Amino acid sequence: MPRILSIATLFPNAFLPRFGTFVARQMEALAAREGWDVTVINPIGVPPIAAGRYKALAEAAISGVEGGVDVRRPRFTLIPAVGGPFNPAMIVKAVLPLAKRLHESTPFDLVDAQFFYPDGPAAAQIARALDLPLSIKARGADISHWGQQTYALKMMKAASEAAAGILTVSAALRRDMGAIGLPENKITVHYTGLDRDLFCIGERKEQRLQLSEQFNIQLAEDESLLSCVGALIPRKGQELVLRAMARLQGVHCAFVGTGPDRDALGKLAYELDIPHRVHFLGSLDHGALPMVLGASDAMVLPSLSEGLANAWVEALACGTPLVITDAGGARELVTTPSAGRIVKRDSDAIADGIVEVLQAGYDREAVAANAARFSWEMNAAALAEYYDDLIAADSAD
Repeated sequence: MPRILSIATLFPNAFLPRFGTFVARQMEALAAREGWDVTVINPIGVPPIAAGRYKALAEAAISGVEGGVDVRRPRFTLIPAVGGPFNPAMIVKAVLPLAKRLHESTPFDLVDAQFFYPDGPAAAQIARALDLPLSIKARGADISHWGQQTYALKMMKAASEAAAGILTVSAALRRDMGAIGLPENKITVHYTGLDRDLFCIGERKEQRLQLSEQFNIQLAEDESLLSCVGALIPRKGQELVLRAMARLQGVHCAFVGTGPDRDALGKLAYELDIPHRVHFLGSLDHGALPMVLGASDAMVLPSLSEGLANAWVEALACGTPLVITDAGGARELVTTPSAGRIVKRDSDAIADGIVEVLQAGYDREAVAANAARFSWEMNAAALAEYYDDLIAADSAD
């Protein structure tokens, strides 16, 4: 039975149940495969004096079996705002003693990192200490943000040299990784999964009725609904969506997510005289997301950078076409007109793309067909084959 030890700072907990859910689903799908044993160590960073959200995070550092995965949550010392260069070392200090105890009890076959920084450099030290092969996965922001920090990139390069293999969520991200000096010859593209029972075509009229009842979003018969799913941060481009909406009549947008831009976006909606068409839903349980996506005529997300956004795939599976920017793996997903439009990252181009998609009125089954190749079962099967190869190669050595 292959035993995988995964180091994942990007992982849901009781305080942040939506944080890194795609990592949890991936590891749960792998654990559900016959003969696989998965342990996740989810180190939680807490300052020396934990107050406010950090107090809640500290209280969420509870270990247990979740979805068939043994999840351990040790705390590591975090210095907010300035601790970036030290986080890998702090994670190792907190995680390595636990990893050694678990390994001595029942040996692991491979150490895995679910995010390139700080997880990757930390996992590299742990793999070296346990004398195990290492895999690292890149997901997007770890490359676009941390890859631009000199100190982080130096550690990322060292970790990549130590890795037996590297995963990435899109071919576009693989090229970006090569451009910053990470070894492309080690990189395997591993596309995201999808809960096909949850994200599927529903009855749009019924979904809009649910949306009205839960969030008081009232739509006239001739009005359209957009959704925009992502953290409310500049990189996701919600400001551009609002400015595009100001050009359009009868178009509402449901924004799903939280973040530091929330107040500024609300103020901008008033300045643009569209507050009655702008709906901030906050952070939603994953189970509520299909209702929002299915009720929408298009999902709009003008990101500056992405890997391959799960929200893109989930929207398509619900029969909802995309209006997105040429970020990350966008062109690997939007390969037919029915998948939507890839537009320039400016409000006029976004507005034009929205109009094109709304006027096209694509058949929802045709839209959903663009997500047919995604499922957590296929994701786990590809991951198992990749891990098997790394373990076999290490045994051969």
